[in-house]
Amino acid sequence: MSAEERTDEGGDEAGIREGVEHSSGDPKVLLAMNAVLSAWFAWMIVWGLDFVGTATLSLRNVATLAVILFAVTYVVALR
Repeated sequence: MSAEERTDEGGDEAGIREGVEHSSGDPKVLLAMNAVLSAWFAWMIVWGLDFVGTATLSLRNVATLAVILFAVTYVVALR
């Protein structure tokens, strides 16, 4: 790896960091992604618990866990 390539990588790293820190993206997209991923993850967890025999796969169980995951993720992301 040449010295020129190393300096290029360092410049990209700082540029990416600056871009992420100063992003002015739409928060509705973040909330929508959080909701979809929380629902999908909750369904996977409840399905696994149902497979093992610990819980029943029902809409109520999935929705409850999805709301909990959404809230925890939202609070952690705002922190």
